[in-house]
Amino acid sequence: MFSHITLGSNDIARARAFYAPDRAAVAAFYAAALAHGGSDEGAPGLRPHYHLHYYAAFVRDPDGNKLQAVCHHDTDDRAG
Repeated sequence: MFSHITLGSNDIARARAFYAPDRAAVAAFYAAALAHGGSDEGAPGLRPHYHLHYYAAFVRDPDGNKLQAVCHHDTDDRAG
């Protein structure tokens, strides 16, 4: 579902980002995290202060690690 993992920049030791192929995958990540004991740190949505198409969700896992799923595409209507 995700192509790779990268470290976040505001808390290197505890932040992780998952690059999602589309916005639906961001929502699925968020729902699955909450269903498995994660806590909300930011519901799926646009974060235009990062860039115009930055669509992300943030959660904390049960161990306290902050996780993010992000999609950089402008819509889910991409070809291929």
